[in-house]
Amino acid sequence: MIKRREFIETQLKLGLGFALLAIPKKGFGFDLVNETNNNLFFKLSLAQWSFNKGIYSGNFNPYDFAKTAKELGFSGLEYVNQLYSDVMDSRNKHQAIKNFIKKNNDEAQQNNVENLLIMIDGEGDLATSNVRKRNTAIENHKKWIDAASQMGCHSVRVNLYGVEQKKKWMEYSSDSLTKLSEFSKDFNINVIVENHGSLSSNAELLMQVINNVNLKNCGTLPDFGNFCIKRVEGDLYESDCVKEYDRYKGIKEMMPKAFAVSAKSNSFNNKGDEVYTDYLKMLKIVKESGYNGYIGVEYEGIEYEGKKMNEVDGITATKNLLINKGKLIS
Repeated sequence: MIKRREFIETQLKLGLGFALLAIPKKGFGFDLVNETNNNLFFKLSLAQWSFNKGIYSGNFNPYDFAKTAKELGFSGLEYVNQLYSDVMDSRNKHQAIKNFIKKNNDEAQQNNVENLLIMIDGEGDLATSNVRKRNTAIENHKKWIDAASQMGCHSVRVNLYGVEQKKKWMEYSSDSLTKLSEFSKDFNINVIVENHGSLSSNAELLMQVINNVNLKNCGTLPDFGNFCIKRVEGDLYESDCVKEYDRYKGIKEMMPKAFAVSAKSNSFNNKGDEVYTDYLKMLKIVKESGYNGYIGVEYEGIEYEGKKMNEVDGITATKNLLINKGKLIS
């Protein structure tokens, strides 16, 4: 299967990258909306993956994340480990992670924003049938649990990639999550799973795994858009989706165990609505679950009717949409 980072890097090599623009007050008709005193039932965070193209193309420094998020009006940060090549490619990963912690803590403190979670990628498959590889993946994830604790985060997000047989996937996923959640207790860190392709996007199966683990610090990170279960080429992200789990049903099933929520966005119409997801419907589901924490903006951006926003405009459009729809139900 093609991994997320490999897919993005391939796109950039093909010339699909772009230069990150200076942060505008206006863009594509989407003005920045101030969230202050809007009495929303949630707070707004920013997922660092929104800047993945700028980071991979060398046009955006991942250590500028806190400053940029603050300028865009966010108060919470969701880091993505794979975006830090100085860490992921380091021969001395222990020291590299120490530097990662210090730099990001300093930036967050200077910009008065809150570190919320680290999304862990590229550290091995937690649902592989190979016991040795699975245990290695578990050990690799522990470094980031420690890092998240030192950064004051509440959670780490993990993926459940590996076998495609449902029963085996559930068995291996439960084993890994149990071990990681038990380990993370001493660090006051939650281990949360995102619907992130293949069997993990089958919310019913995923919730069976979470309930099998049955630990208070093991939960979910529901993503509005990641519900593709099967793609044409059998990959995770690149080819066309041929089987998708109902996203509204999936979010409703995942919310009872949610420690965070990801508002995925790709394209917008002239009214400012996301064309693939009914945000008002999603926010009603989130609110009805009793959740009142952060909702993270994660703009991925795909072309729609011949138009495609840059990262800053896409982030701004998503933020505005959340605020405007949130006002209707808060």
